[in-house]
Amino acid sequence: VQLLESGGGLVQPGGSLRLSCAASGFTFSSYDMSWYRQAPGKERELVAAITSTGGSTNYVDSVKGRFTISRDNAKNTAYLQMNSLKPEDTAVYFCNANRYVFGAWRDYWGKGTLVTVSS
Repeated sequence: VQLLESGGGLVQPGGSLRLSCAASGFTFSSYDMSWYRQAPGKERELVAAITSTGGSTNYVDSVKGRFTISRDNAKNTAYLQMNSLKPEDTAVYFCNANRYVFGAWRDYWGKGTLVTVSS
């Protein structure tokens, strides 16, 4: 099982980035997908989530209207489009796949990609 994030980097305030999460080793289309982030000295927080079919999405209030989560089940890939980036968006962004199966949560994590928003 592997989740591989990519697309992070250094961007100026107001700029955009698109993160990708390529999945392998499990049935991607059966799992809900989420993006989390962890800033230095802070706890990991849920940023955005999308259901297995892509029919429903949720966002933390601080990114609503700026970030968009999506997925392509044919490509086994999830995305996070980030616009109007702010310095407070600086963090390591992690991809998570999760599914509730037979009374227990099953989830997988990527290793993260660093996003730095700075002028």
